[in-house]
Amino acid sequence: MHLALCIELIYIFHGEDDFERAAALRQLRAEMGDPQFAELNTTQLEGRALSFGELRHHTDAIPFLSDKRLVIVEGLLARFDPRRKTSEDGSEAEEEANPELKQQLLDYLPDLPPTTRLVFIENKKLAANNALLKFAEKNKKLAQVQLFSAPAADALPDWVIDHVEKKGGTIDFSAANDLALFIGADLRALDSEIEKLILYRNGETIRREDVRAMVAPAQEQSIFELVDALGQRKTQRALELLHEQLRHNANEFYLLTMIARQYRIMLQVRDLATRGMGADAIQKQLGLHPFVTKKMSEQARNYTVEQLETILFKLLETDVGLKTSRLEATLALDMLVVDLTTN
Repeated sequence: MHLALCIELIYIFHGEDDFERAAALRQLRAEMGDPQFAELNTTQLEGRALSFGELRHHTDAIPFLSDKRLVIVEGLLARFDPRRKTSEDGSEAEEEANPELKQQLLDYLPDLPPTTRLVFIENKKLAANNALLKFAEKNKKLAQVQLFSAPAADALPDWVIDHVEKKGGTIDFSAANDLALFIGADLRALDSEIEKLILYRNGETIRREDVRAMVAPAQEQSIFELVDALGQRKTQRALELLHEQLRHNANEFYLLTMIARQYRIMLQVRDLATRGMGADAIQKQLGLHPFVTKKMSEQARNYTVEQLETILFKLLETDVGLKTSRLEATLALDMLVVDLTTN
């Protein structure tokens, strides 16, 4: 066995943060050298039904016009997470998963050809007692493990600041906080917005007003879609759009504030239109963007002034309920959506 090797040949990348995980994989690909030959010496395998023989066929292969090969296997190691098994008496115990394949792999990995870099990719965090994680812990000169966990909501502003600096830019904390609030934990979307902001500022510090000018309208558009669904009484669609925002770690109070803002503007637009004021005059009086005026006018047609006043009162009640901890946030928003689309 070659446990004395000083270079890591095996990489285990696991966790839900596919953005940073993909960046780490790109770095390994870049280390393969000339892209033309690197592509010829890179193999990607689906691991969920992969046999040991198929894996070994690729990892034992000799590099072509290069000094190394890269073999990427996705979804194999999760097969070794122990399973919970319920016995006839109702008690639960852990059962070893795929013991034969696991042992074949454990016996083989120490003798992996030094010309092969083997990367295991898992899109979820592996169990702490996964046999391959234990192997890597004992053989740190041979294997490297990286857990890619998405940052928590309160850590997102710091992630933004760090990411901006990695790209050669600078950003105010208030701007980073707003960007994290508007976009949520979708790191790919954050990366895209950061690229645009850095180009926009052209070497100068990104400020709060830049984020609000460049990014907020995109987030506002998604709120338009949610309010559209509410106005059209499409309960299921409104719930889907709401939970899409929540999956991206949008703050519940922010969502409620944005929805309330939409309805408040809608009430103003509807009231002025009822008094006979035209779109241009409404836009000028309220200081709105023409696009916002147009959208608000379209949405306001679904309601009377009295209905909009009632909705704003319901939004206020929900806000008070959340702030006094009488309601669980997601449940409160779900109830609000159902109420607004069925009454």
